[in-house]
Amino acid sequence: MRTSLWRVPTVMVAGVVVLFVVTYTVDRAADTGWLTLPSWVESGGADAVRQVLIAIAAAVITVAGVVFSVTILALQLASQQFGPRMLRNFIRDLGTQITLGTFVSTFVFSMLALGSVGNGPRPDFVPHLSATVAIALTLVSMGVLIYFIDHVATSIQLTSVVSGIAHDFDTTVEELFEDGSGSGQETGPSLAEVSERLEREGAIVPATTSGYLQAVGRERLISIASSSEAVIRLLQRPGHFLVEGRPLALVWPAAAAPAVTRALERAHVVGSYRTLTQDPGFAIDQLVEISLRALSPAVNDTFTALNCIDWLGDGLSKVAARPLPDGIHRGDMGTIRVIEPAITFDRLVKGAFDKVRQAGRGMPAVYIRQLENLAKILDTAASAEQAELLARQADMILRASEESVPEPSDRLDVSAAHDGVRAARDRAVRRPPAS
Repeated sequence: MRTSLWRVPTVMVAGVVVLFVVTYTVDRAADTGWLTLPSWVESGGADAVRQVLIAIAAAVITVAGVVFSVTILALQLASQQFGPRMLRNFIRDLGTQITLGTFVSTFVFSMLALGSVGNGPRPDFVPHLSATVAIALTLVSMGVLIYFIDHVATSIQLTSVVSGIAHDFDTTVEELFEDGSGSGQETGPSLAEVSERLEREGAIVPATTSGYLQAVGRERLISIASSSEAVIRLLQRPGHFLVEGRPLALVWPAAAAPAVTRALERAHVVGSYRTLTQDPGFAIDQLVEISLRALSPAVNDTFTALNCIDWLGDGLSKVAARPLPDGIHRGDMGTIRVIEPAITFDRLVKGAFDKVRQAGRGMPAVYIRQLENLAKILDTAASAEQAELLARQADMILRASEESVPEPSDRLDVSAAHDGVRAARDRAVRRPPAS
């Protein structure tokens, strides 16, 4: 719903229809003498009001067409410069949706007001209040147009796009931490026992359609599993591609499989594309995609790649500061009810660094910036395992530099940045474990 250009304009059009009903009712009451409108509401005779409303409707719908054209142009530029997966970030932009909704709503209100002229109890009926509101909406539309021009000019800047994706990554990670564990004291069979029973006696729940798993309603699954005294193991997590008929989940005991199957159909969303909902890896992939395009020979924009590397380092620094959820969700009594594939720090780090390192082969600036960000992530690493993982990434970057950078001075600069990572790694290993 968020990634659609029609939702907000539709709501705004419905709102102005209600507004017109109110203003028209007031105009009818004023025409019959039940109430008196303020003097500043008067707007002339029927012919004058018709001309004003016709001019407003014509001008507003023309500008609305221009706004649509600018929006399509921005989407085209985004697709070419940032990649087709970035289009959804522009389509779901609330500023664009409100702008379109404002002009369409003003046009609809003006047409409704125009149709009401002369339709009252007398042939010369004039909806004075409705005409005044139409003029006010036109002034608001002009202000929104100025905002839209500035907004588009800002939103298509690459730094704004990259920082917006990074913010989405932070939001998705925070939601991941909030939904990471169940409630209640840990009771019942252990994870090893539950896993053994699922493998030995669990019933398979197949996927009913193909596509990307976009979201899972964990609370609903925990509820249905608790009521059925069952355990559900999800074999895929948001961001994975499902194949119709292939296993989607395991359920134990097998007798609970029919009820869980029906609940699972309602508790997960499958679509033709990935989304940021419950899938932080998608935000990393978006930033990496921009980096790869920037590093390609056709674009050769190193500074854009460095900007993406900085934001990737910022996001991973926040992830490294605390352990990721283990994917085990418990019911109210503390019994394991839902197990899903956990997002690992290893996977996020590899997604953020491997492809960029490979695409930046022979480019010391890319290697140095990656090493600098690895040192920053190490300063927030919550465990020695994370520190060793990041150190291995630094070693791979150093080896790539030694193999692909011909200039000795450049290799020395990369080696110095690598030394900084090793020093940060030593500090992280000595740091007390996070509580």
